[in-house]
Amino acid sequence: MPEVWIVEDNVAFRRATQRALSTRPGFTSAHACGSCEEALALLAAGTPPEVILLDIGLPGIDGIEGIRRIKAIAPTISILVLTVFEDDDKIFRAICAGASGYLLKSEPLGSVLAAIDQALSGGSPMNPRVARRVLEMFSRLAPAKRDHGLNDREHAVLQLLVEGRVKKQIAQQLALNLHTVDYLMRCIYRKLHVNCLAAAVSVAVKDGLVQP
Repeated sequence: MPEVWIVEDNVAFRRATQRALSTRPGFTSAHACGSCEEALALLAAGTPPEVILLDIGLPGIDGIEGIRRIKAIAPTISILVLTVFEDDDKIFRAICAGASGYLLKSEPLGSVLAAIDQALSGGSPMNPRVARRVLEMFSRLAPAKRDHGLNDREHAVLQLLVEGRVKKQIAQQLALNLHTVDYLMRCIYRKLHVNCLAAAVSVAVKDGLVQP
């Protein structure tokens, strides 16, 4: 039977969550800890649970540092953050530290229990508002795709070069003459700031200009 721990310093919330877990068939809640220090000591002394519900705003070792330390001891644990905080910095740091999901205390306990099921199945449950913000954060971090100013015909020639086609094959496939292919290749080299085919292919694949 999957074991779920709770790490929460608010006594009332901790007890309410533990009661909800105890009434849910299929879960067992062996430990409800008031601090990361307590949870880490239990982990070091015994068998780790499958899931830990963890608050961020904890006294002593905070939740984000707690995630790092817990994952260092037992990497297979799914840690679900359960907190009142939904600012971008805490969400980002928790996920980078190794959290498998991010939930808010404002949601019904039924949603928390469903999230535990999802985590046990390998999912990454998140509050919908948090999930949207995560997508926005990572889209901002993603490098902008560079097109290097290539036009459609140059893109087509570059794609065929990456696929290993020679000039004659490119000319036949695109219904061009060899002089035009030569000209387009010179344009491609200039726009990619390279001077050979190997370098052009490397830039094309690295910058996502074509399918490798």
